[in-house]
Amino acid sequence: MITVSNLSLRYGKRTLFEDVNLKFTPGNCYGIIGANGAGKSTFLKILSGEIDPTSGSYSFSPGERMAVLKQNHYEFDDFPVIETVLIGYKELYSIMKEKDAIYMKEDFTDKDGERAGELENMFAEMDGWNAESNAATILSNLGIKEEHHYKLLKELDGNQKVRVLLAQALFGKPDILLLDEPTNDLDINTIAWLEDFLAGYEAIVLVVSHDRHFLDTVCTHVVDIDFSKMTIYTGNYTFWYQSSQLALKQRSDQNKKLEDKVKELQDFIRRFSANASKSKQATSRKKALDKINLDEIQPSTRKYPGIIFNNLGREAGDQILQIENLSKSLNGEVLFNNVRLMVNKGDKIAVLSQNSLATTAFYDILTGRDKDFKGEFKWGVTIKAADIPMDNAAYFNGKDENLIDWLREYSEGEKDDQFIRGFLGRMLFSGEEVLKKCNVLSGGEKMRCMFSRMMLQQPNVLLFDEPTNHLDLESITALNNGMKDFRGTMLFTSRDHELTETVANRIIELTPGGIIDKLMDYDEYINNEAVQKQREEMYAMA
Repeated sequence: MITVSNLSLRYGKRTLFEDVNLKFTPGNCYGIIGANGAGKSTFLKILSGEIDPTSGSYSFSPGERMAVLKQNHYEFDDFPVIETVLIGYKELYSIMKEKDAIYMKEDFTDKDGERAGELENMFAEMDGWNAESNAATILSNLGIKEEHHYKLLKELDGNQKVRVLLAQALFGKPDILLLDEPTNDLDINTIAWLEDFLAGYEAIVLVVSHDRHFLDTVCTHVVDIDFSKMTIYTGNYTFWYQSSQLALKQRSDQNKKLEDKVKELQDFIRRFSANASKSKQATSRKKALDKINLDEIQPSTRKYPGIIFNNLGREAGDQILQIENLSKSLNGEVLFNNVRLMVNKGDKIAVLSQNSLATTAFYDILTGRDKDFKGEFKWGVTIKAADIPMDNAAYFNGKDENLIDWLREYSEGEKDDQFIRGFLGRMLFSGEEVLKKCNVLSGGEKMRCMFSRMMLQQPNVLLFDEPTNHLDLESITALNNGMKDFRGTMLFTSRDHELTETVANRIIELTPGGIIDKLMDYDEYINNEAVQKQREEMYAMA
């Protein structure tokens, strides 16, 4: 158990949280949520001992072992991969090193023999003889091939390093597990394995993540940082979001009778409890939901940007986009080959690939940024396309104007300050914030500016390459809703499972062996055995 008592953290006059009193119990997974800068990752750093709180304390049950997903990707660069994982179980690793040092002695004494015997007993009790095998299994499950297990960590690329550090945190089944953005740079299959692992994990798990599907799948509780307080709510992220929105609606409805509000909340909890049967945490979550105190449900202070794309300038005709035999290679590697595709009016196509360079190259070709390809494509004469690339640096680097002047460049009609301020206001830039210089914005602020630009262009076809990068949960939710509601045609790539599942009505996957094109939703695509066999064959042709 973790007990947090009267915990506060202040930076100067700014208070992140004040007088926090919480208990975290075994068998539960707690999703830590809050607006950007609320202190989610900071709270995990306090529990891991990395930073000290301003006041208050926290404690763990005696004998419990904690593991943390490390964010320093260079700390273990000079260690072999398999040893990096073993280091995650500090007590076991320490015994291994001491034992090896004793056996390496040339002047081995009786005292050394006694100590070695003690260490061997402790080593056996910790299942040390299977440690390397267990570490290798976790690595393989996380997509690190056996051929990489004895390389130095610095020889692996960034995505592989993240997986090794995740394996380090999971190794030895710690009693307390702290995970900060564990799904970053993981593919679909690896995330699914991690979801299964955590759903059946009997320890205490605290996780910070912007992946709503992941939070919904693994979390039994949500810890909301708001009002400078931290509050535990039973249920997953979707339950918290929907209940907080309902509470906000009820608070604004002053004329509604109290008994009507109570009945509405009870009906909502009943519906959500029924839907819990779809979750891997179904049984425990449903029992917990049945015990919810209606007074616990509070509206959130979060602000959601208004991402609305339906102000179409011109209705698209039936001819949207035709692609014939499109191929692209980079440094001798085939990214995709012989792509033939007819995009139909109203399609919302999720564009997938195992190689993110392939999807980015695909959008660069369609937008005219990349001229080095084989094949051809043709947009319909009525089409006005707007895109948000994965790398938006070219739109901001070297520019010194404020946000109003920056956005004004993309307005083909009205250029009045108040008109431009309206688009920025929807993206939560208000007051003096619109006078910020565009070259000093954070990643999330730049993305919100890009959404303003796209909305201002009034396109009838949208292209998105990883649009949720740098966004907080509120912006991701708003974007998801805006993409669902868009009445035009769309091609997009996103690692956000929930967004892809709820928006796409067609899936295409770019492979070195050609294209896979299916009229189905995302979950059906990744769970369809015939499709997965086809995918293996197409990638094997590389």
